[in-house]
Amino acid sequence: MCFVERPRDARRTLVTKLSPRTRDKLKTASTATLSTALFKRGLRTQFIQNVYPLNPAAGPMVGEAFTLRYIPAREDLNPITVFQDRNHPQRKGVEDCPPGAVFVIDSRKDARGVAGVVTDGGFRDSPEIAKLAIPAYHQRPAAPTNITLHQAVDVNVPIACGDAPVFPGDVIVGDGEGVIVVPAHLADEIADEAVEMTAFEDFVAEQVLGGRSILGLYPATDERTRVDFEHWRKAKGR
Repeated sequence: MCFVERPRDARRTLVTKLSPRTRDKLKTASTATLSTALFKRGLRTQFIQNVYPLNPAAGPMVGEAFTLRYIPAREDLNPITVFQDRNHPQRKGVEDCPPGAVFVIDSRKDARGVAGVVTDGGFRDSPEIAKLAIPAYHQRPAAPTNITLHQAVDVNVPIACGDAPVFPGDVIVGDGEGVIVVPAHLADEIADEAVEMTAFEDFVAEQVLGGRSILGLYPATDERTRVDFEHWRKAKGR
């Protein structure tokens, strides 16, 4: 599984634009918060539809996209012998995905046997994958092999995964609710805004649990809310 830390080599060196600072900030933001930040910029289809965490205890997932694209299989071009080729796209994708990246697989939303990190299809051997201490998201478990229906054709090209557009290098964020795609050029500003939004949402939740009305609090239409929030931030060190 490609984003497990392992010794680097020439094949797996990722030319990254994602700074450690932005990565750390995105790890603290929920996909719901990121969806709102992206929606403010007119981006409405960045959430990967119908994929779910196989191991919710694995923690947040943040990394740049390394992609694999499938198309409907053509039987004469996709016999089982293709997997003897070390340069087969599926083999190459698994081996070349660098440390720190997230392997994103376009399986045409068909939940049949694939391997990866995020797929709109499904994992084979999902009970075993669920035991690994890594984030993995899929549509639903799938025992059948994928080779009868799909064939891998391209590595690290633009794909669609669960109706979301994914370009190589886009930042993939996963949490207990699902996975969202942050366009690479927006990652830094989205991360900064998400930290601010998360702080305010935590403040609101604390206030509501303490009995405060939501009116004027969320959204913050009352001046008192803004003042209280600033005092809360200072007290919390946020």
